[in-house]
Amino acid sequence: MNFALILFVALVVTGAIWLLDVLFLRRGRDRDAKEPLLVEYAKSFFPVILVVFALRSFLVEPFKIPSGSMMPTLLVGDFILVNKFAYGIRLPVIDRKIIGVGEPQRGDVMVFRYPGDPSLDYIKRVIGVPGDIVEYRDKKLTINGKLVPAAASGTYSYVGNGLNYITATVYKERLNGANHTMMVEPDKPPVYPTQVVDFPSRDNCSYNAEGEGFVCKVPAGKYFMMGDNRDESNDSRYWGFVPDRNIVGKAFFVWMNFDDFHRIGTTIR
Repeated sequence: MNFALILFVALVVTGAIWLLDVLFLRRGRDRDAKEPLLVEYAKSFFPVILVVFALRSFLVEPFKIPSGSMMPTLLVGDFILVNKFAYGIRLPVIDRKIIGVGEPQRGDVMVFRYPGDPSLDYIKRVIGVPGDIVEYRDKKLTINGKLVPAAASGTYSYVGNGLNYITATVYKERLNGANHTMMVEPDKPPVYPTQVVDFPSRDNCSYNAEGEGFVCKVPAGKYFMMGDNRDESNDSRYWGFVPDRNIVGKAFFVWMNFDDFHRIGTTIR
């Protein structure tokens, strides 16, 4: 459901009714006559819809985390806020950038429209920016020939799909001068080559047939994304790069989790 489009239509309809009444309909009513109910509703809802539309389109937008692909950073049920202007101001509904403000950086947690189906919103971490050579072999990440530092910091256990109990090793990884947590399951391969689809710029990537790893060069205007739950994430390893036009914004804050109130107020790193 395109909520931005629904808001825009509601804004246009209520605004048009209000304007029509001011310019034409009001003149034909007696001064003491009561406003038609439709006009009354339009005048009441238009300012509210306008504020919500402006805030959601240009400042912040709320999202709910539906899966565990970003654990342990983000949990299922987290309600998060996304900064809509961090990577540029875009026209609502058509999502075309009109003013450049900043560019995604390695390590950012970013919401974007899934390239395979733009009606779906995904959230992953930016691993590679345009021009980067991203290599992931034996659960070790290398960018432009430099190994990304990662230090083991414990374990994380959770119930996965099919009620399987999973225990993963947690690492503190350092990208772009900032630390974040990610986790891997030692007994799983870095990538499953048979699950890789034929995506645009597929020839920029080379996969080891045994699933030991891959290397990709990120094309201009695109980004390479991975989930922090590395072995349970459907990400750029499988469906390719995220074009700049698909960017929604930068995730920065957890404002609610009805299953765990301690999550409220968590800053996303």
